[in-house]
Amino acid sequence: MMASQTRRLLACGLLAGPVFLTVWLAQALTREGFDPAYHPLSLLSLGELGWIQIGNFVVTGLLMIGFAAGLRRTPAGRVAAVLMALSGAGLIMAGVFTTDPGAGFPPGAPTGAPPHVSWHGVVHEVGFAVVTLSWIAACVVLARRFTGRARWLCVAAPVLAVAMSAWPDLDSLSLRLVAGTAIQFALTAYVAARVTASARAAA
Repeated sequence: MMASQTRRLLACGLLAGPVFLTVWLAQALTREGFDPAYHPLSLLSLGELGWIQIGNFVVTGLLMIGFAAGLRRTPAGRVAAVLMALSGAGLIMAGVFTTDPGAGFPPGAPTGAPPHVSWHGVVHEVGFAVVTLSWIAACVVLARRFTGRARWLCVAAPVLAVAMSAWPDLDSLSLRLVAGTAIQFALTAYVAARVTASARAAA
């Protein structure tokens, strides 16, 4: 029973990325006035349909916390699990506390940066910082736990994700941030699959 529960929890790590990115893509292609090459995905939390992206953040965050609960039951260790749970909590924070309107979205919002940053906009950015920093720290911890290909992937993924975000080209920044997010979820899914396979072999 415990092994079955652990596998179900670990499966949350496989689902988090597809859920988040599919919901983002569906909105990016259908929300009026939204340009995925220009508008940060957080802006989808605003407007009449903003509840969809808010729910996307929250559900994905809960999936990450579920994955962390499964990870805690495996030899991957408690520290990595706590860090992954923090990443999930950061997603929930970024969803509940929305960003400020800007860049012309939602339609009617001021162009360019918002004229002032609200308190919930600040908390939103803190949530994203928690997501990124805790995920990178989890990769470091897992790299020390794993060997071979898994270790190198845990090193390469955060380096690539950070490089994509830091590349000095503002015109492609929004899409690069999405690509960096996809890298984070891909590595999370890989870890979930690897740890699940190890748990099955030990059962």
